[in-house]
Amino acid sequence: MTTPLAMRVAAHQARIYTRFWRSSVFAYVLSPVLFLAAIGIGLGDMINKNNATVGGFEYLVFVAPGLMAAAAMQGAAADSLWPIMAGTKWIRVFHAMVATPIRPRDVYDGTVLSTTARAGAGATVFLLVATAFGAVPSAWGVLAIPGAALCAGAFAAPLTAFAATQETDLSFPVIMRLGILPLFLVSGTFFPISQLPDWIQPLAWLSPLWHGVVLCRDATTGTLEPGNALVHVAALVACIAAGRALGVRAFTKRLAQ
Repeated sequence: MTTPLAMRVAAHQARIYTRFWRSSVFAYVLSPVLFLAAIGIGLGDMINKNNATVGGFEYLVFVAPGLMAAAAMQGAAADSLWPIMAGTKWIRVFHAMVATPIRPRDVYDGTVLSTTARAGAGATVFLLVATAFGAVPSAWGVLAIPGAALCAGAFAAPLTAFAATQETDLSFPVIMRLGILPLFLVSGTFFPISQLPDWIQPLAWLSPLWHGVVLCRDATTGTLEPGNALVHVAALVACIAAGRALGVRAFTKRLAQ
């Protein structure tokens, strides 16, 4: 049986990742674990002493899935910017790929798939650590892993498409600092979006991170409802589909040069 060409690209990316995985451990695992210890346990202990809950849960239980989804977003965003610039301009490895039977759409699909898989792997490790901390009270928490991976894909798909159109990386730090990081504050990661001003809440509903956070939180707390889950999954899949439509076009144009 012939392996799909996109899977061959993903396998190539995975082989490279085995050499450089240490560079992404901080984004996908160490950073959210440190946040979990400092905020979930440290701040959470102060909240618990006042017999208060957040969203009906202990703060550690509330914040852990939010950090899981946010780490997947942040790691996927970084992996979808500078490495894509390397593949299309600095090293031009993507051009070498399309000199074979691999098509530009296969390069795009395989790259996004590999980024999503890395996010899923990081989410798996984080979930194990969070479970050891007592932050995952439900056995359904394992479903948070595909939720975090979908969240990562919802960012990887459009950002990979965008990066393929750029000649320099000057806009990349701006995207990370003014686009990705602020989403932590308005997507239900640290507190329910119901605490946001009324005019900001509709903007939060548009955030792929919010949909990812809700999916992960409903899974880890055992409150997952099929109807609501389908809505959030559909929103994330829509982001991936829109990003892919742009990405296939951008890669085809860029790799023809």
